[in-house]
Amino acid sequence: MPSRILLVNGPNLNTLGNREPDIYGHETLADIEAKCKKTAKSLGLTLDSFQSNHEGELVDKIQAAGKEHQGLIINAGAYTHTSIAIMDALLTISIPIIEVHMSNIFRREEFRHQSYVSKAAKGIICGFGSESYLLALQAMAELV
Repeated sequence: MPSRILLVNGPNLNTLGNREPDIYGHETLADIEAKCKKTAKSLGLTLDSFQSNHEGELVDKIQAAGKEHQGLIINAGAYTHTSIAIMDALLTISIPIIEVHMSNIFRREEFRHQSYVSKAAKGIICGFGSESYLLALQAMAELV
């Protein structure tokens, strides 16, 4: 049975395709999720995806992931830099976690350099646009 991976996307990622295309490109979140599902399948993984603009919903999903999935890939969006609640939820699960960002957060505004997610993640992949997600799936395939 293939390992189940959960892909979690945080606030405003539902606006991809329209939001700052010079930074994030023109692909929608649905486009990215479709590419990820195809890549996951080729790697022998099953991928579930979830997006929310609400911190509590993200926390609930992360907590449940520890029981239902063998790995978690997360782009927490702006909550990356602000949410201790998401960090605490990530720290309560004992599956591999990979942090993803489409842009290189270290080349952007100073406040984006701090990541609470990184404190729980095995690694971080950023700066490769939607390809960051596919690279995370490749890394996750090695971890699970």
